[in-house]
Amino acid sequence: MKTIALIAHNNRKTDLLNWVKENHTALDGYNLIGTTNTSQLINDLLDLNVQPFGHGPSGGDILLAARILQGEVDKVIFFIDAETPHGHEHDIQTLIRTAVINNIPIALNRASADLIVLERN
Repeated sequence: MKTIALIAHNNRKTDLLNWVKENHTALDGYNLIGTTNTSQLINDLLDLNVQPFGHGPSGGDILLAARILQGEVDKVIFFIDAETPHGHEHDIQTLIRTAVINNIPIALNRASADLIVLERN
């Protein structure tokens, strides 16, 4: 089963939650993982089984990059807040760069997330 990572900055968690709710059926065929707070929010409110892997600002983005390098992640959906500075910006850029270099589709907004989840490969 292919794995999708779900991540959202604090100001975008509601957007991701709404997106997951709207795409629940399309996500059924995937193993879902997410940063600690994002996975807890989705699991609590939508009763899904998103496995947590770490808090983003505390190294979660780097843990996800490592999973990509190990071939454990097939797609990344990361609703970023591009208008707010983040103390772990370097980690975020490392994650994005790792996905790009390893040819892993990464969605940074709703439009690209729609395309990624509908593409079953």
